[in-house]
Amino acid sequence: MTPVYKLSASSVTGRTNYGSMLAGNPAFVPTDFESIATVTVGSGGAADVSFTSIPSTYTHLQLRILVKSTAATVAYLRLRVNGDNTGSNYKRHLLYGTGSAAGALADQNGFYASLGDNTTSTFGVGITDILDYKDTNKYKTIRGLYGYEANNSGNEQIGLSSAVWLNTSAISSIELDFFDPSLDFAQYTHFALYGIKGA
Repeated sequence: MTPVYKLSASSVTGRTNYGSMLAGNPAFVPTDFESIATVTVGSGGAADVSFTSIPSTYTHLQLRILVKSTAATVAYLRLRVNGDNTGSNYKRHLLYGTGSAAGALADQNGFYASLGDNTTSTFGVGITDILDYKDTNKYKTIRGLYGYEANNSGNEQIGLSSAVWLNTSAISSIELDFFDPSLDFAQYTHFALYGIKGA
């Protein structure tokens, strides 16, 4: 039988207190995710952001988003692929809640990736997965989760979004802008594209 010992404060020496659960160890980053490219918008803003020449060496893609627009109004971020601007080639759905109401919609012309405005220093955030992006035997499925909290300004929102691109071509580029073409990305908007390895 294994003995059981009772420890007291006086019998534990050389203790170190840590401020996080990492206990002094480096953060673990799963090797299944590999960084492909990142973009941070500079002081002049940007009308759109693109990732091109995406390698076909992964199974899925993931886009991590920190976004803010140049307008003092909530603005929805749009994602399109391979330069395809034909609205009828996309079908999208959105479920969202604002804390006081909920809603849903379905239409076309890209994918709701995130939202944000320029009324506070708060950015919108989102994570978008592009599944089987290089498979030429199926249409491409896109799914995402986004959120925005503006210090109880009434613009708070969280959403689940999904879409299909009605094309079997492998995805080699991603374009991001706002549904409202008059809006630009504000400084410090950040996009990070990752490749997800298969099993």
